[in-house]
Amino acid sequence: MPDPLLERLPETKLLRLFDALYAQGSVTAVAQLLGLSQPTISIWLAQLREQLGDPLFVRTSGGMSPTPRAEALIGLVRETLDALRQIGGAAPDFDPMRSERRFCVAMSDASHVNLLPHLLGHLRRTATACGLKAGPIDSTLAERLQSGAADLALGLIPGLGAGFYQQTLFTQDWVCLARAGHPRIRAALDLADYRREGHIEIASGTGHELLENALRRARLTREVVLELPGFLGLSAVLETSDLLVTVPRQTGETLSSRKTIHLHACPFPIAPFSVKQHWHARFHQDPGNRWLRQSCMALFGDPQAPTHPATTNPTS
Repeated sequence: MPDPLLERLPETKLLRLFDALYAQGSVTAVAQLLGLSQPTISIWLAQLREQLGDPLFVRTSGGMSPTPRAEALIGLVRETLDALRQIGGAAPDFDPMRSERRFCVAMSDASHVNLLPHLLGHLRRTATACGLKAGPIDSTLAERLQSGAADLALGLIPGLGAGFYQQTLFTQDWVCLARAGHPRIRAALDLADYRREGHIEIASGTGHELLENALRRARLTREVVLELPGFLGLSAVLETSDLLVTVPRQTGETLSSRKTIHLHACPFPIAPFSVKQHWHARFHQDPGNRWLRQSCMALFGDPQAPTHPATTNPTS
């Protein structure tokens, strides 16, 4: 079967003729093999002879025999044809059990709590020789995704635009956390409780702006006793104080699984947000990147969720 790429490149027709004539030793046989007329084969052979300055193949009692020049070139001709076939062929599959690739996934420290343990566990089960690095979400993220220094970014990242793809993993609403045995909050948390108690503020992450907007809309003020740059150490502070914290649900459910921390419905509305995976168009067809995205969808989201170019910044 003719190779599609070789069919599209004009000069390769002469290389294919060279290879076939060397193997067949007959113009008639080569014409049948390539599905061409004998006059066409003769024209191509004349072009080859002119370009290379050598008869290349001459008639003998055994058929069309190669000249010393043709003998010297046949190896290079076949290597060139093989290289072109590889270029035109399908990209190699990614075999997670054989690959030693080190993936870098940019994520917030909340995702270190919620997502990273599950993703690492998946790699340890299905890609045992692969490594994983958790990178930051910062001002260099777009550049790192474009260069390949980061393979994927997980989170609420509205700043990525043209040249990127995004796919929704799940939607987050908000909850409040307090320690089990809190002296004043035993059942449902109401607005009076929320106003009265001291709070922990997590200052990092794009979701923080959603919380601040909701507080302004509800005309709520709160006493921030402790401000943290992230979620590291949050559970220990909650367990040893009477402070409250308002966090995305997945973080709340992860921390409240300790049984020493209780999860409460948020007593005022806060806009939910979508956690998405983001990648650069350069790596859209990369087999390893595609495997990583499919793994994240299987672990955290809906495999049928649509993929969007981020040029129009779609919301789902």
